[in-house]
Parts: sequence; structure tokens; C-alpha cells
Amino acid sequence: MTEPIRVLVADDQALLRGSFRALIETAPDLTVVGEAATGAEAVELVHALRPDVVLMDVRMPHQDGIEATRRICQDADNATVRVLMLTMFDLDVHVFSALRAGAAGFLLKDTPPAELLNAIRVVAAGEALLAPTVARRLIAEFARSPQSTRPLPRALDGVTDRERQVLTLVARGLSNTEIAEHLHLSLATVKTYIGRLLTKLQARDRAQLVIIAYESGLVTPAP
Repeated sequence: MTEPIRVLVADDQALLRGSFRALIETAPDLTVVGEAATGAEAVELVHALRPDVVLMDVRMPHQDGIEATRRICQDADNATVRVLMLTMFDLDVHVFSALRAGAAGFLLKDTPPAELLNAIRVVAAGEALLAPTVARRLIAEFARSPQSTRPLPRALDGVTDRERQVLTLVARGLSNTEIAEHLHLSLATVKTYIGRLLTKLQARDRAQLVIIAYESGLVTPAP
């Protein structure tokens, strides 16, 4: 029997933590291994418990979720830990920072229960939760930030033309299946291209590929 996906819930509101725990525990393939009320506590519990997925609130006292995510993702011992950010706001100004910090994606706190459970499974499987609506929020945030505050462009040296095509579609929020259909490729081939992109660009996951696509100038926000 496959071991359940181990989830750590990090939120400063006890009621929400309890609600998330109760929901997650209804799924036989998921289990909550711990709860954190601050970002600092989340970092400590990740080290102690080694969860598969951290459900991380953006706004928390004593180290916010973004800084906690950065610390978790920069630790080589946490290479298999995925962070799924939660926010109350549809256009949270921290979305771009959260993904750059290493988050595998983000959800709104009013996401339907079934979608939240599926998101945990998707992230645990190594994918990133970047539906087109998520990508649009990311694009909007990038477009709003002053040019002077954006990161320096990242080079795409060694990336082939076909890989650039795949990277562009990833940045637009397309799934592997949609990319395969768009480029008339097999799903296995698309997965191979994405694997090569992750290696060549030293990206942790699909979310960071989206960031790189914008930082490199390969994809630009629509006016």
C-alpha cells in the first residue's frame, strides 16, 4: 500500500489550521503530520518532520510565509519538500516573490475543498500548480513592478529553439497535455523537454521555469 502524502499546515489562525487538517484527513491518501503558527515554526517543523508538502500561509507573524519558503527551499536537505502557498487575496502582491522563493504554486483560501486536495497531490507529484489563472496573476504582478526593481535578465544559453517553445508555453500556464497538443508532440516528449529545461536552467520545479521565462525576456507581459 502506498504511503499517504505527508502534509504540514502553516497558518497563524488556529481555526483555519483546524479546518485544513479536518479536510485533509478526509482523504485516505493524505495525512497531516504537523501544524505551524508562524513561518519560523514552519521551518523548524519541516526540518523535524520532513513533510512532502507544506500548505503555507503568505502572511504570518515572526517570519512570513515567503521568507519561510525561501529558507525551506534553499536547504538542500529539503529537496523533496514542496511548498503550496495560500493567500486571501486574488491579486496578492506577494505572488511573484512567493514563486521566486521556491514555492511550487499558490491557491486562494476560498478554493473549493476538492481542488485544494487535488492541488496537494499535484504538488507532491513534483508538478507545479500554475493554472492559466495563476499564470495571469504572475504576469500582472511582473508587469506592475518597475523595470528598475526587476531581476537582471537570465541567459538561456544552451536552450534549443524547441525547448524555448516549450518554456514559453509553460510560462503561459499550459499543462503538459496542452503543450503536447499545441506542438503536436507526445506527452512523453514534452516531459523530456521539461526535464531538460529544469536541468539546463537549474530550476527547482515548473514554477521556477515560469519565473525564468519572464526574467530572461523570453516571455513578456501583454500591454
